[in-house]
Amino acid sequence: MRVLGRLDAYQRRHRWAGLPLAVVYKFVDDQGAYLTALITYYGFVSLFPLLLLLVSGLGFALQDDPGLQQRVLDSALAQFPVIGDQIGTNIHSFHGSVLALATGILGSLYGGLGVVQATQNALNKMWGVPRNSRPNPVAARLRSLALLIVGGGTILATTLLSAVTTTGGILGAGARVVAIVVAIAVNVVLFTVAFRVLTAGRLTLAQVRAGAIAAALTWQILQWVGAFLLGHMLKGATATYGMFGIVLGLLAWIYLGALTFVVGAEINVVRDQRLWPRSLLTPFTDNVELTAGDRRAYTSYAETERHKGFQNVDVDFDPPPGRPD
Repeated sequence: MRVLGRLDAYQRRHRWAGLPLAVVYKFVDDQGAYLTALITYYGFVSLFPLLLLLVSGLGFALQDDPGLQQRVLDSALAQFPVIGDQIGTNIHSFHGSVLALATGILGSLYGGLGVVQATQNALNKMWGVPRNSRPNPVAARLRSLALLIVGGGTILATTLLSAVTTTGGILGAGARVVAIVVAIAVNVVLFTVAFRVLTAGRLTLAQVRAGAIAAALTWQILQWVGAFLLGHMLKGATATYGMFGIVLGLLAWIYLGALTFVVGAEINVVRDQRLWPRSLLTPFTDNVELTAGDRRAYTSYAETERHKGFQNVDVDFDPPPGRPD
């Protein structure tokens, strides 16, 4: 207990230790793993029709330039480990198909709206927005549709830029560095817009800047790792592990992207609402002296569940068991 007490005192005094711990505790308190899993589900549902839409659309738009079409496909599909390679190999089977195009549009719309709706719910929960202050179902979906249109194009652009940075011999080192910087900058803008637009309530740039930068850098690293695995370690994975391995790998890939977004948002909330330092033993026992950060966090959790504007939520804290008033 003495060792734990010293560790607790140390992390409370030092921001570099206390802030990350508070982010982890906030993630656990918000059931961040479940929020991430919901985003992952809709991302998985939308990915296959989205790739189908991409391939079919290119079949119409670039039917007179097969070489350019193949280069664009190679760049985009390379960002989706294993499954992108599968689609690229079988592109001729739905090349320029009207049915494939229609299926891709409907499937992408359903899955994409689900992703944005799940993201809205996650952000509102993390920021402690009461239920009665959140947009109604119609307004929420209109907001989701607007961001889906803008965000989808931006993600496609950064994906292509990332593919350029991992392709040797096409561009010089200087051009690849510029592409990396541009991709990260665009991702920072995209995360910033998502954090602000999808949260019910007005957030300033300063409130979301740190999380957006952290998420953009992490996402860029994930794309590099994914491209490396595809090019050096996952060759032949489809033949070795079959569809089971493909699905699990793709789910893990999407989950990491969703996790990057959720953790970036948690960083913003913890910094802005001063939800640190937290007591080291808070998640494990009631016999603990709550910090000011603990009290603010637990108060916000209760207020988040307010369903009506005329409903009042008051939060009081009794002394820990065995401790005097």
